[in-house]
Amino acid sequence: MSVVSLLGVKILNNPAAFTDSYRFEITFECLEQLQKDLEWKLTYVGSATSSEYDQELDSLLVGPIPVGVNKFIFEADAPDVNRIPSSEMLGVTVILLTCSYDSREFVRVGYYVNNEYDNEELATDPPSKPIIERIRRNVLAEKPRVTRFAIKWDTEDSAPAEYPPDQPEADGQADDSGTYGAEERELEEALLKELQESDKPAEGEDHEMEGADAPAGKEDEEEEASDAESEDLEAESDDDEDDLDEEEGGEGDEDVEMGDDSEQKAAHPAHQTEVMAH
Repeated sequence: MSVVSLLGVKILNNPAAFTDSYRFEITFECLEQLQKDLEWKLTYVGSATSSEYDQELDSLLVGPIPVGVNKFIFEADAPDVNRIPSSEMLGVTVILLTCSYDSREFVRVGYYVNNEYDNEELATDPPSKPIIERIRRNVLAEKPRVTRFAIKWDTEDSAPAEYPPDQPEADGQADDSGTYGAEERELEEALLKELQESDKPAEGEDHEMEGADAPAGKEDEEEEASDAESEDLEAESDDDEDDLDEEEGGEGDEDVEMGDDSEQKAAHPAHQTEVMAH
């Protein structure tokens, strides 16, 4: 069971200009007193074909962490356009919001980002050299992909049975960079198809992102095969806010519903805390 559970992420400035900073309001729950800080990072995937163009936009240490529900604002700079290939400036890409404890990543939230011109004429006939100040980004905040990893926290007892040992011999394995980006390309194709279908939704049709929760039997098989779980969450249609609905995976984990701020305060009247970021 994870000591820290992500309850909600709101993107405070969306859509926005490509050069604007990213601003997130992050809400999480801590079940035990932690000895160290949490490290949050935001990464921009500059190309689906090579990790060479990935950019870490910012990182932030948050702590000390009080037990209960906590909230803070994470702001990260826009990516450096000089490090992005001109051919990859427009179109769909991905940003990754991750959190680690003691250098061990335990949660990752991926968002699709669509970069396009704010002018129909430019969008129809884009110039050979991108006009950065005319590009706007739109983060598909209602379609996050959340992946959780079982890690060791402050004690050996908290380590999962499958906690991997150090594997220095892995450095000698063959380079797999040729397969890098396969998942991103698959996600992009699925997104584009979904965007096309969403223009004419059928009456009563429930649009869900590919990779939604599987039947119970299939989940059990997947849990035995891997420590990490991917879940696709969809924002509640009755909420005016972009809170995430997440399901905590793994044996012994409990389902977590992420409602609005008022619901969180009602559930934890004495534990809502603005934590210190540094």
